[in-house]
Formats: sequence, C-alpha cells, structure tokens
Amino acid sequence: MRSFPLNAWYAVAWRYEIPKGEVIGRTVCDQKVALWRRSDGAAVALEDACWHRMMPLSHGRTDGESLVCRYHGLAFDATGRCVRMPSQEKLNPKACVRSYPVAEKHRLIWVWPGDTAAADPARVPDWHWAEDPEWEGDGDTLFLKCDYRLVIDNLMDLTHETFVHATSIGHSAIAHTPAKTTHDDKSVTVERWMPDIDAPPFWRKQLGKPGNVDRWQIIRFEPPCTINLDVGVALVGTGALHGNRSQGVNNRVLNTITPSTANTCMYFWSLVRNHHLGDAALTLRLKQANARIFEEDRAVLEAQQQAISARPDQPLQNLNIDAGSLWARRLIDGLITADSGRRP
Repeated sequence: MRSFPLNAWYAVAWRYEIPKGEVIGRTVCDQKVALWRRSDGAAVALEDACWHRMMPLSHGRTDGESLVCRYHGLAFDATGRCVRMPSQEKLNPKACVRSYPVAEKHRLIWVWPGDTAAADPARVPDWHWAEDPEWEGDGDTLFLKCDYRLVIDNLMDLTHETFVHATSIGHSAIAHTPAKTTHDDKSVTVERWMPDIDAPPFWRKQLGKPGNVDRWQIIRFEPPCTINLDVGVALVGTGALHGNRSQGVNNRVLNTITPSTANTCMYFWSLVRNHHLGDAALTLRLKQANARIFEEDRAVLEAQQQAISARPDQPLQNLNIDAGSLWARRLIDGLITADSGRRP
C-alpha cells in the first residue's frame, strides 16, 4: 500500500532555487518532475522524461515559453504539449508529457502530484510566518534517507530533545513534563509548558538575560506533512503562562516534509522570530545553529530507517509520548484512503 497521499500540495523547492533560465529536477511521491519558469516568471512542473526517448527534461534548457530537451531538441510548453520537433515539420499529436499543478506561496514552490482537477490553491499549507513582516528568519532543506513519517514522528514528540539535543535545546524538563494532545479531522496539536526552569544554551543566548524561565512548546500538525512549532521562553513569572510573552523570546519553527520515495524525503524548514528584526547577523547565527541541531536529527532518523529496513516485519512500538504522532499518522492514512475513493 502506498505510504503517502497524492491529492495534496507538497513543497519541492525554495523560490530562489528556480531563477529564470534554470531547470532543476526533484522527486515527489515517486514521481520525477522538472521545474522551470516561463518568460513571465510563472513556475512550471513537467514530467521529467521526454516523450521521445525519455531523456530527463531537467537536463534541458528553457526557451521563452518552452522547455527544450537536451537530447533531440523537442520543446514542450507549460501544458506539457510538444510545440517543436526540430527534425520534422509535422508535430506528432501524441507528443506530450504530464504537467503538474504548481503553487508559489510562502517562499516555496508547491506541486500537486494527484488528481489535477482537485488541486485547490487554497489548500496550500499555512507557512505565512515565512513572509510575514512581523517575523524574520531563514531556513534550508534536508534531503533525508528515511520514510517521511519518521520525521513527522520526530517533530510531534519533542521529548527526544532531552537526549538527542542535550547540548543545545535539550532539557530534562521536556521528558518529565506531560504534554496535552488534542485533535480533530484537520489537525493535531501537542502542547507542553515547563515553568521555572533553567534556559538551555540556544534559548539563553536569544533571551540575553539571567534567571529561570517559563518555556513552551506548541506543536501543530496539518496533514499530510506540515508541522509548525510555536516555541520560546520568558522570564519566570512574567505572564507567559497566562498569555503575556512580552518578557521573553518567541520562535516559529516551520516544517514541511515531502516524500520522495518510500524511504527518502525532502525536509523544508525555516526558523523565524518576532524579535531583533533587521538583525541579519542574528538570522544567520540562528539558521546555522538550527541546521546543526537538525543534523543531529538526521543521524538518528537515517539510523532508525536502516534498522527498520533490516526488520521489515517488526512493527514500531508506542508509548504515551507518541500520542501526537499516532493521531498524525491516522489523519495521513485517512487521506490515503480518500485518494482511493473509499470512505476514510
């Protein structure tokens, strides 16, 4: 059974990765796509195999309104129709490749690999903080050798920070403080508040003040693959527990994961903040620090995938801390079922 729904928007590239005149190839849900821009700047995603001899079109070049195959020069427009065959005047009417719906939003390029008629731009996941003038930050992409659902498990249960990220964002209070999990048919939320604790190095540097803090982690999952974290610390007793975060620092960690194959994925993330706006040096330091943290996650996730692949018949076991990821997987399974036309 397929492990990912097709009728969904998936991030495939950052906006800056596809300047005019460039072509890149990406794999989304076992489908290879070639990404490029028309002369008006609109992003296009075509099946990454020429109709003629299946040469990857991502090796080709753009020519105004068309993408030209590197092998024999066949040119395809944004709809996937062949508009030029250099070696003959009459075009073969069957010469076409699949064109995918594309949305450009929140600094990302999104592709819909499922039913074209169902591709509603309003369903692009919410990443608005990435371009909100009241927030500032930057991000990157991890190309991971693991099932995309393992990344979702990792983000839905942050108790792993106590052990995997002990020198940066980890704290014993995370593993010892119960979280509250709520859910409906469109989202899952995991919320944890840790009052009166010492701030880990990552947060102490941002806060820039001595003293214990009240810390929060609010995780929201939107199926199939987007998880946004509302995280931060405030000086203890200054009102954060009751909604006043003015004496603290607040970050949003934006995450969206795209399955490439059964055991590989693309992990797009951005760390944004609502303090020290305009400080480019701080943006770079936080991006680099977060990238180091995520490399620690990579080591765990890819090792986990290797162990799972070596034991394909052994199921994963669950603890109380897995409530968020279990509900997230249930929503994903519902979308996969809906793809088949059955009732979730």
